[in-house]
Amino acid sequence: MTGGNLDDGMAPAVAGWAPRPRQDIVLAMRRGACGRCPHCGRGRLFARYLKQVERCSACGEDYSAVRADDGPAWLTILIVGHIVVAAVLFEEALGLWPVWLSMSVFPLLAAVLSLLLLPVAKGAFIGMIWATKAAEMRSL
Repeated sequence: MTGGNLDDGMAPAVAGWAPRPRQDIVLAMRRGACGRCPHCGRGRLFARYLKQVERCSACGEDYSAVRADDGPAWLTILIVGHIVVAAVLFEEALGLWPVWLSMSVFPLLAAVLSLLLLPVAKGAFIGMIWATKAAEMRSL
């Protein structure tokens, strides 16, 4: 078999490309989730709420080609949906709240959780894309 699997010990099809070790990918995702540069962990990853920087101010790593696209929104919806739906079902099973309170609290909970989780998810995705060199592979 040629190319394909990165774990088969064969050289990748693109010259100069080599995957990073698994622990580096997890570290990059953790740093990104904290809003820090996936490379050095010191520089800020975001200039504003969700606007990523072009370069790290500490190490100069270039992030202009790294685009998270819809991944963070998908992950945020997946997590927030599970939390809010579980809370709604639990509350409805107990039936302690009036309908107006449920109709006020749960949409607000979903909005707040989404706003809090979205930058974390975007940072983690940027860290993963940077660590796996997926942005470099896209440009080929």
